[in-house]
Amino acid sequence: MSAYIARRILLMIPTLLGILFVSFVVVQFAPGGPVERVLAQLSGADTGGTSRVSGGGGDFGAQRSQIGAGGGEVSSKYRGAQGLDPDFIKKLEVQFGFDKPAPERFLLMVWNFARFDFGKSYFRDVSVIQLIKEKLPVSISLGLWMTFLTYMISIPLGVRKAVADGSKFDTWTSAIIIIGFAIPGFLFAILLIILFAGGSFFNIFPLRGLTSDGWAQFPWYWKIIDYFWHLTLPLIAMALGAFATMTLLTKNSFLDEIRKQYVMTARAKGCTENQVLYGHVFRNAMLIVIAGFPSTFIHAFFSSSLLIETIFSLDGLGLLGFESVLNRDYPVVFGTLYIFSLIGLVVNLISDLTYMWVDPRIDFEAREV
Repeated sequence: MSAYIARRILLMIPTLLGILFVSFVVVQFAPGGPVERVLAQLSGADTGGTSRVSGGGGDFGAQRSQIGAGGGEVSSKYRGAQGLDPDFIKKLEVQFGFDKPAPERFLLMVWNFARFDFGKSYFRDVSVIQLIKEKLPVSISLGLWMTFLTYMISIPLGVRKAVADGSKFDTWTSAIIIIGFAIPGFLFAILLIILFAGGSFFNIFPLRGLTSDGWAQFPWYWKIIDYFWHLTLPLIAMALGAFATMTLLTKNSFLDEIRKQYVMTARAKGCTENQVLYGHVFRNAMLIVIAGFPSTFIHAFFSSSLLIETIFSLDGLGLLGFESVLNRDYPVVFGTLYIFSLIGLVVNLISDLTYMWVDPRIDFEAREV
């Protein structure tokens, strides 16, 4: 077991390097960049992005006077640099690290990332680590509770549907699940706001943040109530389609196992239905469900959160990553990508190790990576 874990951990290194390399190469050919963004903002031509350049990357406001200071045309690789002082352009390149060749910048980034040094945001006066720490509670809340709810509801429901396969209960629950899966989460989120968050009907749930103002002064029990009060609508919106895949996967997995010979043998020996389902079938049927845990967790933790965070004004990692891409804030983009990839690889390893806990017959020592 220890040798298998060591091999998997060592394989994470080239995987992370590959992800960073491909992303770095794509960024080199992507139009625009932090230098062009600063130039566009200083000239008043920038209409994209989500935030204006502030003092985090330097005193850009004071540098507005540099526009046109060169007194002539500048042959530059940057769009919108015509008429600017060449020294000003060089200062921007040094400030953002673009004065170095691309291979040197990539190797420097890898060395820093190996020490979990992600640098500072180009356009915010704060380190990338600090930004991630600030946004992490929102993403953790959405991801963990969404994964918990998905498994706690989908697995019992899938087992019940497998036992009652073909019954009215199986039919109408399948219809509800399929309809819920077909409705886009963001559209359902808007409907929830209209109905329950002061849209046109009731004003029951809040729309901003994870907690109310003055939350720190609340009694401990009211803190818990307030926390889940803020999470109710976002989790419902995210959960609408999340149950479908897991429920049907659980049902089909149990159906495959229920029809096998060992189940008939257990029943012939006089085992009760619960003993058959949870003493024999459950261990084997849950293997395929556990295999889907990494994708479920990563989907809930990252993928589903962007639109939900935007609609419900929750400032989490999904929104941070999206805004960083728009703003060409590359330290934040690569830092969050590195963290996301590392979490995904670790969760995938934990999922594989959980196989052994569910079914001790699995031998990892004899398995090739």
